[in-house]
Formats: sequence, structure tokens, C-alpha cells
Amino acid sequence: MLYHLLVPLSDGAGFFNLFRYISFRTAWGLVTSLAIAYWIFPWFIGRMKQQKMNQIIREDGPESHRLTKVGTPTMGGVPILLAVGLSTLLWARLDQPVVWMTLVLTMGYGLIGLYDDWRKVFYKSSDGLSGRYKLLGQFGLAGIVLGGGWVMGWIEPDLHFPFFKHAVIHFDELVSADGALAGLSFDTVPLHLLPVGLWLIFVTTTMAGFSNAVNLTDGLDGLAIGPVMTSAGTFIILAYVSGNVIMADYLSIPYIEGSGELTVFCATLIGAGLGFLWYNTYPASIFMGDVGSLALGGALGSVAVITKHELLLVMVGGIFVLEALSVIIQVVSFKTTGKRVFKMAPIHHHYEKLGWSEPKIIVRFWIISVLLALVALSTLKVR
Repeated sequence: MLYHLLVPLSDGAGFFNLFRYISFRTAWGLVTSLAIAYWIFPWFIGRMKQQKMNQIIREDGPESHRLTKVGTPTMGGVPILLAVGLSTLLWARLDQPVVWMTLVLTMGYGLIGLYDDWRKVFYKSSDGLSGRYKLLGQFGLAGIVLGGGWVMGWIEPDLHFPFFKHAVIHFDELVSADGALAGLSFDTVPLHLLPVGLWLIFVTTTMAGFSNAVNLTDGLDGLAIGPVMTSAGTFIILAYVSGNVIMADYLSIPYIEGSGELTVFCATLIGAGLGFLWYNTYPASIFMGDVGSLALGGALGSVAVITKHELLLVMVGGIFVLEALSVIIQVVSFKTTGKRVFKMAPIHHHYEKLGWSEPKIIVRFWIISVLLALVALSTLKVR
């Protein structure tokens, strides 16, 4: 908003020319988001305590959590989303469709999580919204926004591979000139939509999967928000170079028009995350809840999809992938062999069972997240 209001004034006052630069607006987007979150949280925590909107502790979780985390307010993702939304609207260029796509996906996933949290608190149960309806909302929203973005020409149905120069699948070009796909032809089916449909399935699965992976990681004080901020910082760089024609060409990565503005959005994630961490650090004064974890996972997933770094997201958000895989491995192993691979899943609970203190698990997972981010960034040159 400030870009559109103040840049036209730069002819008369050179100071306003600063608002042209993404770097300036990114820095102040972070500061603004941090200030909003830090200012809102004390009031919000008090309000949640007054209304007894406390986290419902799962009965099948670690025994220590039922002693130390009972009575802690939840839904801390609400101030996070307010900080991210207001700061992005203030500092980003609002004439770029990718900004709106990212905001809609983030806030939409947040609403799904908010309803899930409300059901848990209202019914005093850890079940919340059923997994079936949660996935339906996540896949449906991602399909509408990303599919609409393709129809409008804002996003291309491409899949780029890290480490390899020019390794890309153009899903909309998989149909041959005579309208045949893999030697088959159909008279009634618009054949060119089939490969695009495969792409849409892939990206919506990426969105929903990563959103739920962040949700699974949110089990210890500050555990999820640290890697979220590390991942957001990584995507600040990836989004910036993807939105710069010269840099994108030099690094052999796809140029995505307007994606440079997503650096502002990613910076607001870091700012809001820092504001939240001030109150969520061990021992936590508030938990982010599903409204926070689902939204933040959706935010990172949407930036990855729009900037064409979906596959690199596996490395950038490696901690979240590890947490999700630990749950999948545990469930499959128990159902097929009757044995558990981990003492408890997700994997951070496994280390709790081994006797690691909560702060030790958190900091070590943060360190791994930073290392994975550095390795991911190195792929920009390994092509």
C-alpha cells in the first residue's frame, strides 16, 4: 500500500524513492510485523486466559505434558496472522497477483486451523475437526487458488528440479501437436487439461502435506516456529532471485514475475515469528494452535509452489518432513509388524522419551534447520 501511495510523490521528494526498493520494504515489513505481534500478544494471552481458551493436551502424548502444559492458552496463530496480513498489505506491492494468492492461501489455511482449534476448546477434546474435512478444505482451497492462478496466467504448470540446469517438466506441453498423449487420443476430453491436472494434484498435495507437517512439528515450546523462520529466511533469497530477470538467468532458475514481492511476505513471517517466540519460548505462555501451524505451513508451501521450488522445499523444510515421515513410519510399522520404530511419534517425542530435555531438543532441531537451509541455498550454484 505504501508503495502505491508514496512512490508517486518521489518526483517532489527524493526520500519517497526508497519505497521503490524491495530490500527497503522487506526490512520494514519484518520490523512492522514484529512490532504488531509483540504489541498484540500480551493482550491476546490475557484474553485467552480469561476465556479459558487453553490447549487441550492429548491423552496419548508424553506424561510430562499433562503436568507442565495444562492451562496454557492456545490460538496464538491469530496474532501471527494479523501481523503478517497487515504488514504485507502495508509494505508489499498490491498490483502483483502472486502476493494475493499467497495471502489468500495463508489466511484460508489459518481459518481451517481456527475452526479446528475452536472445536477442540469448545468440546474439550483433542480431536477437533476430522482429518477428512481438514484435508478437503486444504486441497480444495489450494486447488481453487492455484488452478485459478493458472487460468489467469499468473502461474505456469511447471516442475523444476534442483541441482540440474534446465531440468524442468512443462505439464501444459506434454500433449503432442495432434492432440495425443502417450499415443492415446480422446474425442470428448480436453486432452491438454490432463497433464495440468496432474500438476495441480502435485502442488495441492505439496501444500496440504507441508501444512500438516508443520502442524505435527508444533509439539514443543518454540520447536515449530524456529524452522518456520529459517525456511522463510531461505525463501526471502529464493523469491528475490526468482523475481529478478538477470539473477534468475544467471542462476538458471525460472523467472517468476512479481515473486520478488514475496520477499516482503516472507520477512513478515519472520517478524511475526519473532514476536510470537518472545512469548512461546520455553516455558511457553501461549501455543500457536492449528490456526498458526496450518497457516504457516501453507504460507511456506505457497511461496515454494509460486517460485517453482516445490522440490527444494523438502530440503528447506527438512525438519518438518522428518517429523511427518516419523509419523508415517511409526503407523506403517505398527500396522504391518505390530512393532514401533520410535518410542513415540512425531520424532521429537521420541527424544523426550530418551530423556532429552525440551530446550535441548528444540535448539538442536533449530541447528539442523539452519544447516538444511544453507545446503538448499547452495543448490543455486550446483546446477
